[in-house]
Amino acid sequence: MDAPLHSWLSRIGDRSLVARQWRTAVIESCKTIDLPIINDPRGNLTFVEAGRHIPFDIRRVYYLYDVPGGAERGGHAHKALHQLIIAMSGSFDIHLDDGFAKKTVHMNRSYYGLYVCPMIWREIDNFSSGAVCMVLASNYYDELDYYRDYDQFVADVRRSGQ
Repeated sequence: MDAPLHSWLSRIGDRSLVARQWRTAVIESCKTIDLPIINDPRGNLTFVEAGRHIPFDIRRVYYLYDVPGGAERGGHAHKALHQLIIAMSGSFDIHLDDGFAKKTVHMNRSYYGLYVCPMIWREIDNFSSGAVCMVLASNYYDELDYYRDYDQFVADVRRSGQ
């Protein structure tokens, strides 16, 4: 925890309330980012440029498709990875949880993406037929960057005072 924040927290009475409010600010940093649209009668074009439209360099791109009805994806958090999630086709819901606050974002347009910062648990569900979910990631795949157990994730978040 930052020294100034820790010093301030030590001077107040209800630390859990302040911690929850501070974490809410963290989950609110996960937000939709409008991407540029070039309208053309031959078909529209949207693009993403690292450092210009998203706050990280792109090291990996992957996509989910042919997701069976009722299936869920995600179910994990990343310790350091930043991501931009885009509904290239169809729609789906992304449920975000930082261990204190939760929010759900419905994705259904290819010209905006959801920025997800590190230490956010995410679950993706409610995939429409033909949905394609593309993810731009700030680093290569690293199993050590994952939290796959929700209870462990929450325990670590709350223990660290984030």
